[in-house]
Amino acid sequence: MIQIDLITGILGSGKTTFIRKYVNYLNSKNEKVAILENDHGAVNVDMMILSDLESKLCHLEMIAGGCDADCHKRRFKTKLIALSMMGFKRVILEPSGIFDVDEFFDILYEEPLDKWYQIGNIITIIDAGLESELSQQSEFLLGSQAANAGILIMSKTSGKSEAELKKVLEHVNQSLDRISCRRTFDIDDDNIITKDWNALNWQDMEKICSASYKEYAYVKEHFNENTSSTHYFMHVKMDRDRLKGFVRGLFNDKELGDIYRIKGFMPDKDSWIELNATRHVTNIKPIDKGQDIFIVIGDDLKFEKIDERFRGASRDPEYKSI
Repeated sequence: MIQIDLITGILGSGKTTFIRKYVNYLNSKNEKVAILENDHGAVNVDMMILSDLESKLCHLEMIAGGCDADCHKRRFKTKLIALSMMGFKRVILEPSGIFDVDEFFDILYEEPLDKWYQIGNIITIIDAGLESELSQQSEFLLGSQAANAGILIMSKTSGKSEAELKKVLEHVNQSLDRISCRRTFDIDDDNIITKDWNALNWQDMEKICSASYKEYAYVKEHFNENTSSTHYFMHVKMDRDRLKGFVRGLFNDKELGDIYRIKGFMPDKDSWIELNATRHVTNIKPIDKGQDIFIVIGDDLKFEKIDERFRGASRDPEYKSI
């Protein structure tokens, strides 16, 4: 059977960065894998970011977003059926940060997928700089994703003290308690990795590769309105030196809503720039190819005001928001 691994984590936790490290390790063992980018948005920037991983040992696929939940599940199932015919030993699923883990279990227990796939590892990424206050929906997602994890991996731990890491785990435990889940985590648990990712060795990676998953019960929460939203801005052009300050200004402007992730690409002379920013860190680097788009993710976003900021900053007359 094909092993399918789920990489969970709320928006901005570092799932895409981890997948790069994970896939490189599996490929080094000559294991053929497929990455399935399962996002509810209409444009999948993470797939672009991972595009350089494509090789004889790594194939990338995505599920087109922009549809209702039932349509999204059908597309998810259809894509898994197609991948089952392509000879992969392992499929790695990266969902959006607002993915409901129950969807993963529900679909894999349906025919014919239950005959072709077996759940391998559920790996949950937790940002060591996790905000102390999250939206109600984000708190539910944090708890429900941790409940099923075979292993919990903390990201961005460089420079963090043990006391700071323990505080983050206390937050995770509070989220679990909030949904009446009896599972708890402690920093000394064997199923937690707090190392800086640059220090991960093959023993760590083997541990991750055999992490499996848990099935803890918890109370499901339903949200009448999804406060998390995603907005797209195309044909943005500004000086590279100005971009970082502009992005930091968006995060700091509370009139725009609660922004916690901005990512995308911008043309720069004969190449491209990749932007990946959270509240605390803004990374800008050159990349061989991109798609002329920025994505702003957050809660209760004021779309028109964000549009005004981008429109005022862009030098491209073709700028537009979607």
